[in-house]
Amino acid sequence: MSSLCVFLGSSRGARPDYADAAHGLGTAMAARGIRLVYGGASIGLMGVLADAVLAGGGEAVGVIPQALVDHEVAHHGLTQLVITGSMHERKAEMASRADAFAALPGGVGTLEELFEVWTWSQLGIFEKPCGLLNVAGYYDQLAGFLDHMAAEKFVRPQHRGMLAVAETPDALIDALETWQAPLVEKWIGLEQS
Repeated sequence: MSSLCVFLGSSRGARPDYADAAHGLGTAMAARGIRLVYGGASIGLMGVLADAVLAGGGEAVGVIPQALVDHEVAHHGLTQLVITGSMHERKAEMASRADAFAALPGGVGTLEELFEVWTWSQLGIFEKPCGLLNVAGYYDQLAGFLDHMAAEKFVRPQHRGMLAVAETPDALIDALETWQAPLVEKWIGLEQS
């Protein structure tokens, strides 16, 4: 894995644990030579993660729509800042630059981005691992609900297993690096998406 796209909050959240985890993941990524691809903001957990990658000597690529640049939230100290015309272009650009995806604590946008790439992997549009960094139990209820979806037969167990859940940055990176796509029938190919 040479690049990891991380979805996370533009806020720091209510607990210092969240910023500590973002910093820890950034430090671990830089130490392992894994390029960060993320939403390009300088604020909240997004800024903490990017700054930690850069401080560790790593590469940080931000992808941000012009509208957010206009609101002065772009991080201008990155290795590369890619400016897109829309949120849709932003997500496609981030997905094309990443070998894997991870979510740290965040809000609705974080979940939407993660669920979209997880769905793409489930459908066979690409085979890229996805994971959650479950900081201080932040994703416990979501993981439980996903298990419920599988038990109720709305998600195949193999597809539920495609989303790694880890408690520490190193455990998450290890899970993403050792991930293997499940052997299930693909519904759609990249050329059909």
